[in-house]
Amino acid sequence: MKDILAPELDVLFCGINPGLSSAAVGLPFATRGSRWWPALHRSGFTPRVLAPAEADRLLTWGLGLTTMVRRPTTKAAELTQAELRTGATELTERVYTWRPRWLAVLGVTAFRAGYQQPDAMVGPQDLRIGETRLWVLPNPSGLNAHYPPQRLAEEFARLRRAAGLPDRSLAGPQQNLA
Repeated sequence: MKDILAPELDVLFCGINPGLSSAAVGLPFATRGSRWWPALHRSGFTPRVLAPAEADRLLTWGLGLTTMVRRPTTKAAELTQAELRTGATELTERVYTWRPRWLAVLGVTAFRAGYQQPDAMVGPQDLRIGETRLWVLPNPSGLNAHYPPQRLAEEFARLRRAAGLPDRSLAGPQQNLA
């Protein structure tokens, strides 16, 4: 799966690793019930829910997408601690190269293991990579029962506001998370 990168993005989102379905079609968050694309829209990052085939459009809004670990699995829990640490090292190299303003890691457990930050919580982190600020978002996987769709979108919106980005959603007043 290819990265969606450009120099000095506002936010570089980082998934844990590709799922088998996404890897098979070569598109990010390509499963039918993916909560990533709706959360991105409902939080105001995008003006509408994008289809996985439109992932390159993220660059239009200063957003990018990468993964911590390249190996596809059915569940992120199948990754080893060593894979997550190696993935964090490789991710750090990408961040130094591309210099996004924010890196948003999609999964607190993977962030804790990869960056050896056992006490990390969802939200802004003290850790920085060069000038890049870090934020941990909940994993958008449907397996993450702690974050139903509305709460997931609220966490994404917290990052959008902290990054100083406008609400690009076309949602009605009740769904506007600005």
